[in-house]
Amino acid sequence: MSGTQITIEQVSLGDTLPELEIPLTRTVIVAGALATRDYEDVHHDPAQAERRGTPDTYMSINHTNGLVGRYVTDWAGPAARMVRLSTRLGVPNFPGDVMRLTGEVVGVEEDTVRVAVRGMNSKGGHAISEVTVRLPRGSEQ
Repeated sequence: MSGTQITIEQVSLGDTLPELEIPLTRTVIVAGALATRDYEDVHHDPAQAERRGTPDTYMSINHTNGLVGRYVTDWAGPAARMVRLSTRLGVPNFPGDVMRLTGEVVGVEEDTVRVAVRGMNSKGGHAISEVTVRLPRGSEQ
């Protein structure tokens, strides 16, 4: 991600965001659950997760949403404001895997951009998201 500010005039339908790879360590998964105050045991207790039918702990949807939002706002820049995020989960993110985020601009309106985001891991699609961000105009910088 560039860290520079993108203006609404610089964005076109079909633009793609650079891919972001996130290593999924146990620490990342547990820290995300704690940071989002999701204390459900399947997000931090491997034995309990196994008793509940999964091979290990897995990432919470709140954590996924945070990473998706960060992905888009890192691309868009510090003046971008996220106004909407929706996510549909697929396969879980387990420790030891990597989540790859990709994005494409699917809508450009007066001052907002809609970005379709996909999160994939080795088991398939983890998340399908759409994020709407408000961007400044070139004259507002």
